[in-house]
Order: sequence, then C-alpha cells, then structure tokens
Amino acid sequence: MISHDRPLGVGTAIKRGYRVALEENFDIAVVIAGNNKDDPREVTRLLDPICSGDSEFVMGSRYLPGGSFGGDMPAYRVFATRYIHPLIVRLLTGAKVTETSNGYRAIATKALRDPRIRLEQSWLKDYQLEMYLIMKVLMLDGIRTTEVPISKIYPPKEIGYTKMTPVIGWWKMLYPLFLIGLGIRR
Repeated sequence: MISHDRPLGVGTAIKRGYRVALEENFDIAVVIAGNNKDDPREVTRLLDPICSGDSEFVMGSRYLPGGSFGGDMPAYRVFATRYIHPLIVRLLTGAKVTETSNGYRAIATKALRDPRIRLEQSWLKDYQLEMYLIMKVLMLDGIRTTEVPISKIYPPKEIGYTKMTPVIGWWKMLYPLFLIGLGIRR
C-alpha cells in the first residue's frame, strides 16, 4: 500500500500511483476513487477494452446505458457532469464523451509512457491532473479512448457526497480543459 504523510491532493496521489505502475512495469493502471462511490466489481468493464487491444484509455460513465448513479446526487452536479463538462471537452477536442469528471478509469501504461503526456508538471496536483490527462488522450493521435458504463453510488446528503468545494474545486477541473484545449499548456 502506498500512502502520503499528509494530504497532497488527488492529482499528486494519482501521479504517484502511475509512477509506481511504470516502475513496476505494470501493463494497466486503474484509478478508483477512495470515497467508496465506485463499485470495484465493475473494474473489468474498464480493463476489457484495453485487454482486447481496442483502447489505451477507458473512462467510466454513469450516463451511458447500463451506468447509474444512485443516492442523493445533487441536481446541479448532474447538470454539470452530464452537460457542461462534456460540452466544453467536445468544443475543444471534437471528441464526443458522455462524462469527463468521473474518476473511475484505466490507462495502458504504454500510453503513460508517451512523451507527449507530461504528468510531472507541478501544476497538476489536484483535480487538474485528471482533466489534463483526459484532454491529452483525446487530442493526441495514436491513443484510442472509449467509455464504459459504470455505477456511482452517492450517500445520503447528511453523510456528505463530496469533498470537492463548490467554486474552487470546479475551477480546478475546468481551467485545465481550456489550458490544454487552447494550447496554452502542454
């Protein structure tokens, strides 16, 4: 098990996991949220397109047929994750995706080794990393992507459904879309 002494941000944690996957010569790295909202039994849905050679990057989507999101997902969050993020990504990349903010995904490590993907940049420390990676793989030639249906479980509101702060957390997810999509950052 890998752990940090203190919270360093989700992007930093994912980068470390990717680094270990590369150092250990794993074929595939899977990201699953640590908040118990993803069903680990569905990991094969993410792995199958990579194992069959059809894709190098697989994103889970609660909005595809066969996907779901139960519990108390707030309406504003449904609207943002289902319509706003995918619309921005489509405008900037031309790729049609049903969801970009779902952290349940898998990537072939050969794609992580692509020199055009630069995960070690210091500004990729929180949610920026996930949006950066999505934009890069959608924009780069030679990296095939797909989405698969997954379930997302939201606990009752009184328990708390997210650690993401409204405005600041959303901005950390949005600005990388524009930086990469407009070619301001690489």
